Amino acid sequence: MPPHTLAQIQTIASGVLSNVTADQLTNSTPCDAWNVSQLIDHMVGAQHWARAAVEGTEQTETGEGSSNGDFVSTFNEAAAASLAAFSEEGALGRIVNAGMGDMPAAAILGLAMTDTFVHAWDLAAATGQDTNLDPDLAEQILKTARAHTPDAMRSEDGAVFGFEQPAPDGAGPATQLAAFLGRKV
Repeated sequence: MPPHTLAQIQTIASGVLSNVTADQLTNSTPCDAWNVSQLIDHMVGAQHWARAAVEGTEQTETGEGSSNGDFVSTFNEAAAASLAAFSEEGALGRIVNAGMGDMPAAAILGLAMTDTFVHAWDLAAATGQDTNLDPDLAEQILKTARAHTPDAMRSEDGAVFGFEQPAPDGAGPATQLAAFLGRKV
């Protein structure tokens, strides 16, 4: 999927973030290790990680504390920088090391898209928002995830992804994606 798809996913995530209220920051999320505040910090940090990976630089911004302020603007700024890095001429053809061994920057783009989308779903679920996020796009991401998520990326603690969980009958593609990536839905 091209970088403009990342922009589409980032817009979805920003929309979900814009509906989070301060009293929801301590809500638990489908990511067992994180509450809403910690998930927001991770979502911002993941944008910085993706940018640094594709640029071949050290990640200096972690996203920690992002939920303490205007987290929508903070996310949008980090997302714009990530998108700009992926959109540079030749960026997707680079071989980069993002802490998981050498891989094409295009693979990092795929991880960034999947991570951003599924965490938008997590955040929507944790804050009582609609989790039926862009069904057509969710279907594309699910298809790609099914083809490119090796068991080596899965663990009980969900370090990258958890083990696949069952999705309820009739679940939409975004919920199916969340279950595929280890969320108990």
